[in-house]
Formats: sequence, C-alpha cells, structure tokens
Amino acid sequence: MGQQVHQHTLPNGLVLLAERMDHVRSVAVNFLIPAGSAFDPDGQFGIATVLAEMLTRGAGDRDSRELSLALDNLGVDRSESAGIVNMRLGGSALARNLLPLLDIYADIILKPRLPEEELEPVQALSIQDIESLEDSPQGKVMVELHRRYYPAPLNKDRRGRSEDIEGLTIDAVRAHYQKFVRPNKAIIAVAGNIEWGALKARIEKLFGAWEPGNVPDVVPQSHQPKSEHLFKDSAQTQIAFAYPSVPIGHADYFAARAAEGVLSGGMSARLFTEVREKRGLCYSVGVRHESFRDRGSMIGYAGTGPDRAQETLDVTLSELRKLKAGVTVDEIDRVKAGLKSSLIMAEESTGARASSIAGDWYFLGRVRSFDEIQGAIDALTPAAVMAHLERHPVRDVALVTLGKNPLTISA
Repeated sequence: MGQQVHQHTLPNGLVLLAERMDHVRSVAVNFLIPAGSAFDPDGQFGIATVLAEMLTRGAGDRDSRELSLALDNLGVDRSESAGIVNMRLGGSALARNLLPLLDIYADIILKPRLPEEELEPVQALSIQDIESLEDSPQGKVMVELHRRYYPAPLNKDRRGRSEDIEGLTIDAVRAHYQKFVRPNKAIIAVAGNIEWGALKARIEKLFGAWEPGNVPDVVPQSHQPKSEHLFKDSAQTQIAFAYPSVPIGHADYFAARAAEGVLSGGMSARLFTEVREKRGLCYSVGVRHESFRDRGSMIGYAGTGPDRAQETLDVTLSELRKLKAGVTVDEIDRVKAGLKSSLIMAEESTGARASSIAGDWYFLGRVRSFDEIQGAIDALTPAAVMAHLERHPVRDVALVTLGKNPLTISA
C-alpha cells in the first residue's frame, strides 16, 4: 500500500496530520505550537524555553513525578524544546499506547500546573545552559553569528539571557502560556501504525474545546547583517559566516541542498578535502543550509589556530565561490545517494516522519509525498546546480570570529 497521509483541521484552527506506516509497531506524536523564542517579550528573553520545561512539571491530576511516571509507564521517549518560531513537544511509544499518550499530552498542553515551586530549578537549568556556551566556543560563535545575521526576532537565541531568566515570575510564565499556547496555527503530527478514525475522534474529543487566541505572526524587522570580531584569548579561532540562499519552498531548494552536499557532505566533500585534508588548515570545516519560511541561508563554520585562521577563511570562501565554475557528475551522484538514504531512513522512523510532516505543513501548507521528493532529487544534475549558483552566488557574506585576531573577507 502506498503512502497514506491524512489531514483534518478542527474548527478552532488546530491542524491534525497523520501518516499510517503499516510496517512499524510504534507511533510518534509531534506537537508544533507557535510559541518559540521569537515571541519572547523584551526583558523576558528565554521565557519560551522556561515554559517548554515547565509544561511537563505537572499537569491535570498529576504532579511532576506522577506525570513522569505515567509517561515512563507507557514507554514514551519524549522531548520538549523551544525553537525560534515553534515550541515542540512530543514523543514516541508502542502504537497500542497512542490513545493514552494523547490523553496525557492533552493535560500537558491544556492543563499544565505550572507550579511555582518548580520555577526556580527550571531557571537554574536554563542559566546553566547559557553558561555552558562559554565552554563551547563553536556553539558560542554560532549564536553570535545568528544574532548579527538574522533580523529581529529571528535572531533570538532560545537560551535567552541570564538576567531575564532570573527575573521571571510564575505569573509571567503563566501569562505567556495563556497568550501563546493556542490551537490556531498549531499542528499535531502523528506517524506510525495508527487507525485514522480512532485518532481523529480522540483528537477532536481532547482538543476540540481548546480556545483559539490572537497569536501574532513573526514579522522580521528591517535589518542589515553585521560582521564582527569577538576577542577571546584562546589557542583557537572560531570562524562563522552566513550568506543568502533559498527557502524550503523555493524551486531551487534541492539544488541548494545539492550545493551544500558537494561542499560539506562527508569526508569526500570539497571543504573537508581542500581545506582540512590537503592543506591541514583546520580541525573542522563545513556548511549547512538553513531555512525559515521567507528566507534561506548557508551557514558555515571552521575551527582552527590563530596562525592559520586567515588562510582558512580565504581558502574556504574560495572553494565556495569556485563551486559555480563546475560540479561533477560523480559529486552530484554522491549527493543524490545521500539525500535518498536520508529519505529512506525517514520512511522507517516514526519520529522522523512525524517531524517531517509537521515541518512540511508549517513551511509549505501541505505534505510532500516521497515520490515528489525523490523526483526532485532524481532531477538534480550538475547543470541544475550550476544554474542555481549563478542565480544565487556567494554574496553579502556576514562574518563573526571568536579568538585573538580579527579576520577580513577578501573580494
């Protein structure tokens, strides 16, 4: 039987997506709620992350420990996090436990206790997460790059600021929950060995009375990306850069992904080979494609020593610019094999499928079929990738460095 994806929108605006996977015995549930860090108010940066953690500190008739035990007794592998735009909650379990799992998550989302006594330990965890960046120079330079490259509010870090988190009150957390955890613009995605009729009925019963609210859109402000050097007396130099690409819904999206793969898709990729292996300039180098609804970017990183940092940057950017001069059939075939492997592995993972169909609906307003994605991958050719790079060359590069000495971008 072919791919089976069901969709239903409740009167309150909540979108239910479900993909039946006959060959598995598990199920995964993914809740995507527009309550991410982009909505953190001034003076409360980090409140979305605090709220995501607080939601599972007791809900309905269960306190924090009872809630954890209930999920553990169902064998749920769960996670909660706040991204830039969306808050994600969910987990995976045996398919026979889907309905009781949904019952528990209905309490978590609709009836969280948000207990005052749990706020202080959650604040402490959040502040530790922020402080840990000082021990992760790669993570720190990437945070600083995003802060300068993207417009507000897309440039916010989910961790927030220590001083803001320390000042949060339980009333502020509860008010944030009441405003942003609403069904309109929210998505529930389920993948696994499910029965659509029973699932749809249970979702309508559990979430049909969830009242919609006035959830704002994310409106990026006018912004000019900035480059900056951040001094750190270190034996290493961290290099992070970004430049414009295309978003996930663009006709050139898979060509952009192919360019990413040629540059950074494994140990045979150009950056690894030319910058690290042949010249020994750095211990780590790569690029990745990143997408919001309205924009895409190529994000790059290299870690090296101060004496090799400028050459590392120069050679890396040279390789990026040289790409539009030609890619080989072998390189594209390797990229296509990697993309297809990812697609096949996603077909076999309920968690990956739940996340994927939720993401498709958020970005595109529909769920792409495997055939559509495979067709786009099969259509990749060196000529298609080079045409994309002609239309979207390396330009307007924003650079953030962390180390002893500043670097410059050559023309």
